[in-house]
Amino acid sequence: MLVEVTDLRLSLRGRQILEGVELHMGAGEVYGLLGPNGAGKSTTLSVLIGLRAGSGGRASVLGFDPWPQRREMHRVIGVLPEQAGFYDWMSAPDYLLWVASLYGRDQLAAQVGRRLHQVGLDPVARAPIATYSRGMKQRLGLARALLNDPRLLVLDEPTNGLDPRGRREIHDVLISLSRQGVGVLLCTHLLDDVERLCGRIGIIHRGRTVVEGGLAQLLARRQARSRYRLRMPEPPAAAAPFPDFKVIAREGEWWHVEIGQTGHPDAVWSALLASGWAIAEIHREGGGLESLYLSLTNEDLKA
Repeated sequence: MLVEVTDLRLSLRGRQILEGVELHMGAGEVYGLLGPNGAGKSTTLSVLIGLRAGSGGRASVLGFDPWPQRREMHRVIGVLPEQAGFYDWMSAPDYLLWVASLYGRDQLAAQVGRRLHQVGLDPVARAPIATYSRGMKQRLGLARALLNDPRLLVLDEPTNGLDPRGRREIHDVLISLSRQGVGVLLCTHLLDDVERLCGRIGIIHRGRTVVEGGLAQLLARRQARSRYRLRMPEPPAAAAPFPDFKVIAREGEWWHVEIGQTGHPDAVWSALLASGWAIAEIHREGGGLESLYLSLTNEDLKA
């Protein structure tokens, strides 16, 4: 395995931040790490790239223990943080040549040019970085992460600031790298990115992994459930009288719900209306990753 994380825990200033993170990915896989803001995703990444030491559990990255062996590990991984700082007065080629020197690698200008071409920055390569848009800086950050020919890429929101064409181009770069055996650990809120790129995912909620596995297999298990959107001007007066009925999210008057195989929708609506649910509209929704994500990160929502 490229990355193996078992029961990872982390306590900071007496507060438990991670309480049982699991993550397993192999060479050539694109793995999506998902979760709400504050769930522990970025903290998990900080442990895996050797910026923090875990308080318990086990983490292995390319066979390295990330904290004590971080110097050795950094030679074979590439990282794109969510906030990637640059020296704005430099050009992209000069900046990448300087970064390469920090790795102890004497990169040739042609090698740096290849990376800039790979991420689509050729036309603006000589312009000062200060003139770059956010999306262009994301591309430069990815080029920087690729400088040391990494076996593993750790990317935090890599398509932030990119337009649809730019996102697709970066997707194509990551797919090409995975086919060459490079592992890509992707942390993002963009579920479209995950559905196009990732073969495996892990969802973190409140510092704990609530599901992990192959994306196709996880979604196949969800197909037995039907998802609906209900409009109710007032909250229901009583809980739903069905064990296989779940409220997964609420947005104002709109309630997102799921019904399992044991409940026929017509019978469910009749029983809900009879028990005081003032349902004004009912709309069928698709399933997919969004449904899985919402249901696993809203488990404390009660009707």
